[in-house]
Amino acid sequence: MPDDAPKWRRRKEARPAEILAAALEVFAESGFAGAKLTEIARRAGVSKASVYLYFETKEDLFRAAARTLVAPNLALIAEALERADLPFAQFAPAILARAAGLLGAPQIGGVLRMVVSESRNFPDLARIWKDDVVERMLELMTRLIARAQARGEVVAGDPRLHAFTLMGPLVMGGFYRAVFGGESAPDLEALARQHGDAALRALLTDPSQVQKETRP
Repeated sequence: MPDDAPKWRRRKEARPAEILAAALEVFAESGFAGAKLTEIARRAGVSKASVYLYFETKEDLFRAAARTLVAPNLALIAEALERADLPFAQFAPAILARAAGLLGAPQIGGVLRMVVSESRNFPDLARIWKDDVVERMLELMTRLIARAQARGEVVAGDPRLHAFTLMGPLVMGGFYRAVFGGESAPDLEALARQHGDAALRALLTDPSQVQKETRP
């Protein structure tokens, strides 16, 4: 059986999601230049021709994976918490904890390394990651902070800059782990808790809500 032959038959509508999951694995392990469509097809259990049926280029694969597998991990929980109408003092720690879990995942770390190391040769990588992951999350956080300001929960100031204040250290910690690794890499869950406590005390109009809402 040729390498690019499917290992088993699957429903047609399931194939794009399986191809994207396989693509994210291969990108994380091999980088963008080293990722082979043949290997992505093999892991997805489809033919190489099937990959081309859904995605014309590796850039298309990366864009779709970022949009459907990475960004929604944070966006879905943020939107769910938004619908629950929670106070910002409860909402922010939940988002930071979810971000810590996402950024600490080995697969996401591999993709971050790829974006950092290969964006000079493949500038679309950085643009796609910025537009489809980073900006989507920033826009969502900016909107939620603006809502909290309107409710009198968060201090005055540019809500987008407040979003950078809240998310920035955790993103930096994720990049540190992805690029340098080793024992000196921060524990992202501990960073999320400690930074969340400090940031909320600066952002909330009533800092006493930190203890009431985020501590047991």
